[in-house]
This record gives sequence, structure tokens and C-alpha cells, in this order.
Amino acid sequence: MPDWRETRTETMLQHLGEGTHVYGAAVPPIFQNSTFIFETWDGFREAMEAQFDLPTPRDKCNYSRINNPSLDLVGEKLAALEKTECGRFFASGMAAITTGIMTCVKAGAHVVCVDTCYGPTRNFFSEYLPRFGVETSFVIGTDPQEVIDAIRPETTLIYLESPGSIVFKLQDLEAICTEARKRGIRTAIDNSYSTPIYQNPADFGVDIVLHTATKFLGGHSDIVAGGLATSKAIMQEIMANEAQYFGSALGPFQSWLILRSMRTLPLRVKQHTENATEVARWLRERPEVREVHYCGFDDFPQRELFQKQMRAASSLVCFETVFQDEPTLRKFTEALRVYRLGVSWGGHESLVVALPFKPMDWQEERWLIRLHCGLEHVDDMKADLDQAFALVR
Repeated sequence: MPDWRETRTETMLQHLGEGTHVYGAAVPPIFQNSTFIFETWDGFREAMEAQFDLPTPRDKCNYSRINNPSLDLVGEKLAALEKTECGRFFASGMAAITTGIMTCVKAGAHVVCVDTCYGPTRNFFSEYLPRFGVETSFVIGTDPQEVIDAIRPETTLIYLESPGSIVFKLQDLEAICTEARKRGIRTAIDNSYSTPIYQNPADFGVDIVLHTATKFLGGHSDIVAGGLATSKAIMQEIMANEAQYFGSALGPFQSWLILRSMRTLPLRVKQHTENATEVARWLRERPEVREVHYCGFDDFPQRELFQKQMRAASSLVCFETVFQDEPTLRKFTEALRVYRLGVSWGGHESLVVALPFKPMDWQEERWLIRLHCGLEHVDDMKADLDQAFALVR
């Protein structure tokens, strides 16, 4: 049998770890059970002693809060995608993110975090962790020296999101991670935007790679899940602590759905990107549009870093209109039919949301319209935007 981790991504996703077929089934079954039973005392004791071993042997699973073949298999595929040793899925993106953060902090710790990270993550740092004596310094992050200068003696974590999901600022992963490792500081990144198809942060030294799997990894707007990929040593810490005590493991059925979705991940993200790139270029020519934010442009301000770290852009396009009043923005977004008004992104359907935004390096708050370009025909996407613009001219 080939070593599927050594094959190309598309092949690996179809075959890695799927030796758990039963009765000739073409796909692994769903192990929809809470507990596992054993024929002997010794077998039970061996399973209890092996519950935190990585990878957990399929015949040593004992309780689905800790390990389950469906959960373990999809985690194995995430690790292979992210070029790390271990992977695990959780009940939501925030469950994965907070688990990754908590394994890196303790009372009195300090975190350096990029200002434009996902809103609930930022709130977790600024509002929740201070209850336990953990402080966070927020930085713009586009200059690696700014990140390094924010480090304190008590810093234990640098939290990154490159690119962010609003104005798509990048951080120099290699420069930041090289300095962090010299100082014994862990690094974590939310890689939901790029997916492992377009960016592998572990290649640049990032310790913990996080995903809101609700988005591209799930891809069908029918799963809420999160993923975490890291080294064996860090995952063993997580398994013995946060994964065990927080009880946030993804269930077997949702794990099976993620497994189903990941088989088509390369095809889906490619089409999302093609659609988004065409829409972004089209928006630049519109008189109603003041500025388009999209990291896939040839004249993107951080183009050289983009080409070093990423293989392509993704589905999100943000733009500022010449109209900045809420009533007109409301009229525009409610007029759209292909783009449906809703949060999240990464699913098959196109979405739109309008939000006020003010990162640290802007003088004033601006209204942005964010598009997630789904899998509809791109001409229908442009026609939908065109008719909505016509209503607000």
C-alpha cells in the first residue's frame, strides 16, 4: 500500500487512512457510538493506557469524547494537508481556536495578537482572558519588527491571521516564527481563509494551525466545526488537558461530513477563487466603488510576501462604496438575490454582509461590503451586483 502522505494532495484526500472500510464499502462507515467495548480485562486496560497515544490505534478507542475512528481519521487528513504531525477536529471553529490558545497561556502570560483577527477571537483575548490574568497586546502586524517589539519577557504566544478576512493584511510568518522560536514563544495562526490548499503555515515555522472548518473544509453550509493541526508534542498536551476537560470533540457524524467535504476541497477552492478574482476585477471598474480589497491583485501592496507564502487568493472580496450611509447600504444588500445576506463564508452559496470597520492604522471607521463568492456562475454574480447598484445610483 502506498504511503498516501507522499502522494499529491488530490490523491491523498481520497485514500489516506481509509483502511477502515467494512464489508467492501467504498467509504468508511460512521462510528456513531459513545463508548467502545472490550472482550478482556487486559484489552480494556491497554485501551485506557493508550487513549492519549498519537495516533490512537483504531482498536484502542474507548470513549468518543477522547477518540473515535471517524474523528481520528479526519484529523489525520487535516494533519497531512497542513504538513504537521497531528490534527484534531472540534465542535466549532471557536472551540478549536480557544483550545489552541489555552494550551499556550497560563496566569500572568502575555500574548501578541494581530489587530484584524476574527472578531470573537479578538474578544476572547481582550475580554475573557484578562479574567485569568492573561494580557494581550494588539499590533497591525504587517511589519514583523512591530510584532517582535511587542514581545515581553512573559509572552508565551503570538497569534496570527494571515491574511485577515476583511482587508487581507499579511504577516511575515517566517520572520516572526524564527524570532519566536529563538525566545521559546509559540505561534498560532487562523488559516481558514487560505485553506491548506493555498497556504501551509507550518512550512514557515508556525506551531499551531487553526481552522474554522464550518467554512471551506466543510464547504456546504451544513456543518459547524473547527480544526487544529500541530506537532505530536503539542497535541499530546492538548489531548491530556483541553481536549479531555473541555469536552469539545467533534461528533462522529459531523466528522464523517467533514471527511466527505474534504475530498472535493481542491476543486471547490479553485472555483471559488476564479469567481472571486473575476468579481474583484469587475468591481474595480464600477463608478459606485471607491476601493476594492483583494489580496489576489497583481498590485496588492504585499504582493511579494503573498507570492512567498500563498499559492492563490480565496473567495472573499471586500469593497468600499462611494455611498457610506447605512440606509443606502441596507437597500443595496437587500436588493441582492444571488448574494444572500448572512455571516460566514466558504460554503457553496454566495453571501454578502456590510459592516463598519476600523483597524488600528485607519484614521476613521469605514463601511465595507464583504462578498463571499460561491459556486454559482460568475456572470450571474456580476449581474446581481449590477442590478443592486442600479437601485442606489
